[in-house]
Amino acid sequence: MNLSKGIEEVILLVEKFCKMLTQKIRNKMPEIDDERAEVINYGLQLVLGEIPKTIIILLTAWLLRILKLTVLAFLIIIPYRTFSGGVHLKTHIGCIIATTISYIGNAFLSSKIVLASNIKFILIIAIWIFSIFMIKLYAPADTEAVPILRKKERRIKKLLSYITMTLNLLIAFFIKNQVISNLLIFGTLIQTITITRFIYKLTNNKYGYEEYMKNENIQTSIL
Repeated sequence: MNLSKGIEEVILLVEKFCKMLTQKIRNKMPEIDDERAEVINYGLQLVLGEIPKTIIILLTAWLLRILKLTVLAFLIIIPYRTFSGGVHLKTHIGCIIATTISYIGNAFLSSKIVLASNIKFILIIAIWIFSIFMIKLYAPADTEAVPILRKKERRIKKLLSYITMTLNLLIAFFIKNQVISNLLIFGTLIQTITITRFIYKLTNNKYGYEEYMKNENIQTSIL
């Protein structure tokens, strides 16, 4: 309970600090309206909110003696996540818990599981097919707060999602190190799951581009 309260207090401090920074920016730039101020505040919270989250994840990983594997799990998935997107939980606590489970869980499982060659091959093929379909349907998976609206940017990110996902699984297939291979396999699967509509509905998220197009269609029909 004390740890939970401590995390909440840190998060509240970050939120207050972000609001203070946003207000200072508005004081210097009066042309910023309420809507743009919300976007600025959200962006600041995303950036500064990463600091306590990162510390908690690294400390937990260190206590579990899988710090190096956790860092590696994070670095391995960064390119794929950057291009394919994924859900963002509404609360900092939820985000910390989900991120901790994703990366530390991946590191822990990867260090314990040994896959037979045939099982590994079948799993990689299955994940690749699943990911291809999910990328086609949902990538880049944006949010209402940070929508990706430019069609060219969306096409590029979708293409790079295909490439990074496929590279991950190819490396996983050919690399001899079982643990790193597992990190790539499980990490790719976890990341692909985060862009699916099921997870978006489960976490009460909406695709930003999809919502933008709905609003555009409604306005067009009214006119």
